[in-house]
Amino acid sequence: MATTRTSKRVRVRTAQELGHALGLSAADTAEMEFRSELTVALSKIIQSGGLTHAAIAKSAGTARTRVTAIANGNTRGVSTDVLIRVLAATGHRAEVRVRKAAA
Repeated sequence: MATTRTSKRVRVRTAQELGHALGLSAADTAEMEFRSELTVALSKIIQSGGLTHAAIAKSAGTARTRVTAIANGNTRGVSTDVLIRVLAATGHRAEVRVRKAAA
């Protein structure tokens, strides 16, 4: 006998809501939010065209295809340290800001 799955749409507005909807821990949600913000910033920087993807890749010590993927917002399989190296290769730095999480 076949079983049917019903899906329910869920709308979320924040990373915390998304993490909760996906059943993620607070730590996993925080990491997802950090990586998302870093990826969006990197994508804008790379797409601004200041440097070629090949030049960024060479400076960051990674593959050009990986830089292109980051520019397109695809960071699946890309570690956070590679994202930071790519950021540095573009001549930018990240600033760390620590704040109390919302309850």
